[in-house]
Amino acid sequence: NIVFTNDANSNRLECMTGTISGTSISFSSAKLVNGSNGASHASSAFDVNANRLVICWKNTSNSSYGTAIVGTLNEYTQQSFGSPVVFNSATTSACAAVYDSNSNKIVTGYQDSGNSGHGTAIVGTVSGTSISFGSEAVFESANSFLMAGTFDSNANKAVFTYQSGSKGKAV
Repeated sequence: NIVFTNDANSNRLECMTGTISGTSISFSSAKLVNGSNGASHASSAFDVNANRLVICWKNTSNSSYGTAIVGTLNEYTQQSFGSPVVFNSATTSACAAVYDSNSNKIVTGYQDSGNSGHGTAIVGTVSGTSISFGSEAVFESANSFLMAGTFDSNANKAVFTYQSGSKGKAV
């Protein structure tokens, strides 16, 4: 699944599903994720246990809050999404969502501008087409941006890379 902000469509959040055949890939038509809301800094992860796509983004139509939504899949094509859930009630940038296959959770790293731009993470639990979040945890007490993430299944740890100041860091 690919999630993106479509600037040709008023910066609305959209997604597409790719199907791989040999060395080729084809994509479904783009699907509007959340109505008329503007978006930026989007990232997605697939919760294998719940069989759901989770998308996290900066919701520019809602005070730039960090927001997540859960989508159902049917034959590898996005069909519907639940209601958006705010996970950070402050300007949120640099979202990076990963699936923790050890605990069957979604972990999102992001820049929390409501807390001096600190690098922050939060754990989400998918239930049906909804997601609930635990408490935020600061992992970098400095401005953190250009976030990316992955899950290390050997160590059972979410790993986030980011830039803080002029240095690239990982946690």
